[in-house]
Amino acid sequence: MTLYNSLTRQKEEFTPASDTVLLYTCGPTVYNYLHIGNLRTYIFEDLLKRTLLANDMTVNHVMNITDVGHLVGDGDTGDDKLEKAASDGGANVWELAKKYTDAFQSDFARLNVLPPNTYTKATDYIKQQIALVNTLEEKGHTYTTEDGVYFDTATFPAYGALLSKEHLDGLQEGARVDSGDKRNPTDFALWKFSPEDAQRQMEWESPWGVGFPGWHAECSAMAMAELGNTIDIHCGGIDHIPVHHTNEIAQSEAATGELFSRFWCHGEFLVIDNARMGKSMGNFLTLQSLIDKGYSPAVYRYFLLQTHYRKQLNFSWDAMDAAKAGLTNLVARLQKVEAGVVNDELLSEIRDALNDDLNAPQALALVWKAIGKSGDVSPDVVATILAADNWMLGLNLEELITLPSITDDAPDEIQALAQKRKVARENKDWEAADALRNQINDAGWNVLDGPDGHTLNKL
Repeated sequence: MTLYNSLTRQKEEFTPASDTVLLYTCGPTVYNYLHIGNLRTYIFEDLLKRTLLANDMTVNHVMNITDVGHLVGDGDTGDDKLEKAASDGGANVWELAKKYTDAFQSDFARLNVLPPNTYTKATDYIKQQIALVNTLEEKGHTYTTEDGVYFDTATFPAYGALLSKEHLDGLQEGARVDSGDKRNPTDFALWKFSPEDAQRQMEWESPWGVGFPGWHAECSAMAMAELGNTIDIHCGGIDHIPVHHTNEIAQSEAATGELFSRFWCHGEFLVIDNARMGKSMGNFLTLQSLIDKGYSPAVYRYFLLQTHYRKQLNFSWDAMDAAKAGLTNLVARLQKVEAGVVNDELLSEIRDALNDDLNAPQALALVWKAIGKSGDVSPDVVATILAADNWMLGLNLEELITLPSITDDAPDEIQALAQKRKVARENKDWEAADALRNQINDAGWNVLDGPDGHTLNKL
């Protein structure tokens, strides 16, 4: 099995250092709903975990939940995201964190993502984070300013191991952060002091004063507490490379003197019209917003699997329609034949594709090659595809093929509603299209969109 290692910037053969793969993945900051760009990262990580398991490896997977310390500026600037969201909405920050944690775990279930062995909440590991800062202070890697305790990157010559020179040169955040001076532009906060004129909902006593941990400190402290000083694989989005993951390496290795993670794997962005997704960009889409437009979570997963996780992916409704048609066709072909016996050779070919740096597009190509362009699918091919899906692809095909087969024998009034909806979609009148789809659903029918038109099936 080979994986692209961001640390060495090349594909390398992966084998765990011990009997168990120690996997840490950066989880959500639970101040809002996840958008589908976030979910792309978690689907890639799920594909990785499933592939490790399909290779008979035991996996100990830890994922953090950031419920404190992640500032709006993603570095050391601005307010804490949880505190700000709670304050803006007049909410209790603890209840807000639980609400969005529950929502993200619901999205995981709907997308058929395997849950981690352990979820670690930042607020449950305050003692470990304080201990980490203490160790760094004792080893001479910190200094204190008016607004917090900072890691001095000048004391760690290997700082920026994940970064290209261009990345490193671009990290010029300025020499001042709030009321405290940073010695070097790349220095980062380990512990932030609470403001003197206000009380935070989340704050703790520490040797340096009342405050809260920095975002970067939490992942190092929790990963080492649950998995040890050196882990096998650390994952996240590509946006984590320049700051978050670079800082994790610096503080972890400065504290322990050991390699923090052997492999670093990063997923590329999902973009809309070549712009990264985000609330400030006005292109914030949740999983529920896709469902509301008639796309199941399985369709979104299928859409993602068609592009390699390290390649930037452009989202469009046309692309979602094509994914829906593709998955619908796949399910329809599998529904026609009762499963036989797994073909080990074909299953190994699909696994080999995923063993090549998680090449999901190649794995799907092998699935379609086995199905063929026409005629009935052999029972053994059906069994093999279902096995590959259960182990690795995660589309939940076994459940999907038990749904009613697609039919166009709908009453004239339903056909008329579907045609009106088609016109509304062509005119980008999503509100009217949604209302018409609801009418169709209320009448006991479902409409499926594809590049060649729509089909209807009885609910």
